[in-house]
Amino acid sequence: MADDNAGQGADWWRGCVIYQVYPRSFQDTTGDGSGDLRGITTRLGHIASLGVDAVWLSPFFKSPMADMGYDVSDYRDVDPMFGSLEDFDALVTEAHRLGLKVVIDQVLSHSSDKHEWFVQSRASRDNPKADWYVWADTKPDGNAPNNWLSVFGGPAWEWDSTRRQYYMHNFLASQPDLNFHNPEVQDALLDTVRFWLERGVDGFRLDTVNYYVHDRWLRSNPPLASSVAGTNGETNTYLYQEHLFDKTQPENLAFLRRFRGLLDEYPDRAAVGEIGDEGRSLQTLAAYTSGGDKLQMCYTFDLLGPQFSATHVRGCVEAFEQAVTDGWVCWAFSNHDVVRHVSRWTGPDGDADAVARFSIMLLACLRGSICLYQGEELGLEEAELAYEDLRDPVGIRFWPGVKGRDGCRTPMVWEAGADNAGFSTARPWLPVPASHRARATDVQNGSEQSVLSAYRSTLALRRRHPALVSGSIRFLDAEGDVLAFIREGGGQRLLCVFNFAGEPANWPLPPDIGVAAVLAGAAVVEAEALSLPALGCFLGRLD
Repeated sequence: MADDNAGQGADWWRGCVIYQVYPRSFQDTTGDGSGDLRGITTRLGHIASLGVDAVWLSPFFKSPMADMGYDVSDYRDVDPMFGSLEDFDALVTEAHRLGLKVVIDQVLSHSSDKHEWFVQSRASRDNPKADWYVWADTKPDGNAPNNWLSVFGGPAWEWDSTRRQYYMHNFLASQPDLNFHNPEVQDALLDTVRFWLERGVDGFRLDTVNYYVHDRWLRSNPPLASSVAGTNGETNTYLYQEHLFDKTQPENLAFLRRFRGLLDEYPDRAAVGEIGDEGRSLQTLAAYTSGGDKLQMCYTFDLLGPQFSATHVRGCVEAFEQAVTDGWVCWAFSNHDVVRHVSRWTGPDGDADAVARFSIMLLACLRGSICLYQGEELGLEEAELAYEDLRDPVGIRFWPGVKGRDGCRTPMVWEAGADNAGFSTARPWLPVPASHRARATDVQNGSEQSVLSAYRSTLALRRRHPALVSGSIRFLDAEGDVLAFIREGGGQRLLCVFNFAGEPANWPLPPDIGVAAVLAGAAVVEAEALSLPALGCFLGRLD
């Protein structure tokens, strides 16, 4: 199975389109209200019909599900909720038959506290795995060893009464951090990666890739200048610190080289890293993807926030182009951790479908690989859930100031008239919003004007034009909320223009540009300008 997809080239990841599946919410085949691997397999045809290159599966490993699978208790097995290893093998076989690569999540920075490694590590200070996690003595007054904070709230340290020490957790207390300063830990984790390579996976998405290594001297983080001045305004205290010592340590580069060395033992494999590094994300991305000996690409949260403007997008892309000289980026507008972008970017009186169509054209024209999140091809908006329906520990803890991540994790809608929109015959683990039914796959499949049709046609357009897949990018001057740039490569020069505003805009054509053919968009090409409607875009071939 390992070589089923060999032959598509070692650089298949450069400019590829990845479709993210959140397994618990994709398709249930067992009638327990939760999605499973067999369900994903039955729906791979839908994914392939979009024209994507790969499918990324969020974690399906054995887990107590304290953080919905991102707390792994066995890296080498499938949680019974999702099926079996045989089900996974069948999924890989079918994906490869359809021409899809399979990318799986690897959560290496931390495990579940139910993992056998941690159970042994916490048992004593002198057992063989005593140093496999980050343990530290108390301060003389009993307080934690430093001021590090958890992303999920409160201190990043939990007291253990058996070892009479604190252990570190960047996220939930039930997600203890592994000690990457111990070579045995690195070896064990790489062995789990090899296990899945042998089963035929084509790549990995590395969760929290810059969180692997901590400062071995446990130095406290300084406060952010804005938090000292009292102007930070964040709802999460984690964002009041400058995270100099609890993540993004230089030793991480050595481990990524080891990871890449293992990956290179198998043909045509690739990895994309998730970087959460406030204020330094592009510098970290540059370090992690440079030199051809670490990760092939990474993504950041730069375009996963509320900002929606030509200035913001241009600033993010130009900053990447300047900071990263020989690396590669993966752009995304939505994923399982953020509010769906149609909701983030649609005003109170806005047209959600127009935002969805505009967004996929913009994403398809940016330089880099791109990642789509399940349901965005239907234009799904963020679900509004009642507190009693929440499952995300973040939302449950910080409600109502923070509503958590369940709103983007609700089940896929396949059939508008079916029970639970065709997702399950039982009550789903999260409710199916009534407003999502009107956007079900079966409704949109028959409409050329649907968001789903726009996704398919836009991705097909991208695939036909090598300049969009891997060409260079050069921005052009534009007034107002208009973004204009040229993509060039493979013997093609393409002009891309986007009007982010809610009203029409005119963009003067530079005198040295001759538009030879209109490829997509609703803009009107006049003698000396493009006339763009609100949320209008234009893609044209240049002489």
